[in-house]
Amino acid sequence: MLRTSESMARDTIVNLRLLCAVLACATFAASAATAADANKTLRVAYSIAETTFDPAFASDAASDGIIVNIFDTMLDYDYLARPVRLVPRALEAMPTVEDGGKSYLCRIRKGIYFTADPAFKGKRRELTAYDFAYGFKRILDPAVKSPWLWLIEGKLIGGDEARAHAAKRGRFDYDAPIAGLEIVDRYTLRIRLTAPDLRFPYVLAVPNVAAQAREVVEAYGNDIGAHPVGSGPYVLTEYRRSARIVLTANPDYRETFYEPAGPVPAASEPVVAALRGKRLPLAARIEVNIIEEGQARWLAFMNREIDFLDILPTEFVEQALDAKGKLLPALAGRGIVHDVLLRPNTWWFYFNMQDPIVGGYTLDKIALRRAIGMAYDNDEAIRVLLKGRAVPAYGPIPPDIAGHDPALKTDAQLYDPALSRALLDRFGYKDRDGDGYREMPDGKPLTIDRWSTPNSASRQADELWKKNMDAIGIRIAIKKDRTPELRKMAREGKIAMRSDGWNADYPDAENFMQLLYGPSGPENNARFDLPEFNALYERARTLPDSAERTRLFDRMTQLVVAYAPWRMTFHLLEDSVRHPWIGTYVPHPIRSQWWQYIDVDPGGRMRKY
Repeated sequence: MLRTSESMARDTIVNLRLLCAVLACATFAASAATAADANKTLRVAYSIAETTFDPAFASDAASDGIIVNIFDTMLDYDYLARPVRLVPRALEAMPTVEDGGKSYLCRIRKGIYFTADPAFKGKRRELTAYDFAYGFKRILDPAVKSPWLWLIEGKLIGGDEARAHAAKRGRFDYDAPIAGLEIVDRYTLRIRLTAPDLRFPYVLAVPNVAAQAREVVEAYGNDIGAHPVGSGPYVLTEYRRSARIVLTANPDYRETFYEPAGPVPAASEPVVAALRGKRLPLAARIEVNIIEEGQARWLAFMNREIDFLDILPTEFVEQALDAKGKLLPALAGRGIVHDVLLRPNTWWFYFNMQDPIVGGYTLDKIALRRAIGMAYDNDEAIRVLLKGRAVPAYGPIPPDIAGHDPALKTDAQLYDPALSRALLDRFGYKDRDGDGYREMPDGKPLTIDRWSTPNSASRQADELWKKNMDAIGIRIAIKKDRTPELRKMAREGKIAMRSDGWNADYPDAENFMQLLYGPSGPENNARFDLPEFNALYERARTLPDSAERTRLFDRMTQLVVAYAPWRMTFHLLEDSVRHPWIGTYVPHPIRSQWWQYIDVDPGGRMRKY
């Protein structure tokens, strides 16, 4: 990739700063034995580029995978326990639930330290309750424009008021107390909510609600996304934007060993035995290369240039798996290991409800969106584009998530081009000039702009889209940009139509329905804002997991189908492959980048298989 001298200079400055931080960090730990083996390097690839390492602002899987390894949250998920289970991370124990779930008392472990950074002016900086409170405040700050506001908006006592006051003044007052963030003492934070919320502990495990040091954020200002300073198992030591990320084991990381906190499937028992007694993290170095093309990732894996593909490129499924989804004997003979997981995820394509062509809540606009949805051959997309490695989605909520109703079916999600054409005819979308493409009911040109990424997999999807739209007489224009830019444009409401997906941040339907909740902000890419849906969502937030709550989610799903801001497509199966020198890996339904637990046999790379 060609790079300008300006970008090269900027990267040099970034790396010099990182080097200074690493050297300073080493002075704190010169006499301490680090956990990681210096000979162990894990080499992985990202299919999309990161956007930022600022926890309060990042919202993509690539960025969050780095963030979770650098920063500490109060809670985390146990690596191997199934069903998934929350466990303390920076807390001494699980939060104490008070007042029926309206208050959570969180006691921070003593002796956790941020990695050294010039912002600390040579002093060793301990993590405290204030740092978690500051992380929450940054999410509330309107200037940050956090996509994670929905986690606490309307929930935290005094939070909405502090945000409104900041909007009025033009500046968030980080020194002003917020009743919902009561700092009891240096190591104790009481979180007080406006109403009971028994699912709130899941929020404390979301990587974006991590502890942040105020002096670091203020020192780097708008460039904080390139200077992550946390207290987790790894430190950022090399960074070339959208190209390469290197993490090294934090030499000041607290002594940590793994012991499962709940039942472990029999298949994972050998992993427990292999991890028992070993200090974490295991690998001293994580090398992440951004390789957006599936062919390039696959070749890098087959050439042993990367150790692990956490998601097998769909265009190479048939070169790795047989018709039943089993690893081909030729690869198994090389010692390659295959894992498969139906991670709680949902994929869809969305329409911007504020767009002049596809947006709006009138019957003609609804008819246009539903007709497009019915003309899309989702079964062919799964069979041809995804090589069968997905299951159809009938609603926003994936299986194995609280609130999912397996009995709910949505007929409007079915493929029916004949009905699609009839619907368009009925609402005045007709070909008036005989060129084979329909016009708007008022006679103006009708062109649907669809955005996608510039890689081979997307180009195949574009071809299917054109075929499907040609079949109903709708002209579609394909526009291209890289994923980080598309996400930015979507947040700003500049995309009319695009395919996207969401992996569960926590195992509850709220995590998916918030993407369609009107006040959610930038992550509501469809800009869907329906009062009935919003009221149902707000009611569901107050209820425990129950049949009543599931009925509310069913009604919300029916509204999404009826108004068609989304057309649900599939739940993706995740196939991962790894070389035989990579051990102790087990895919997790919620977390993806469990790098601190993965072992590497350096000698294995030298052997032939």
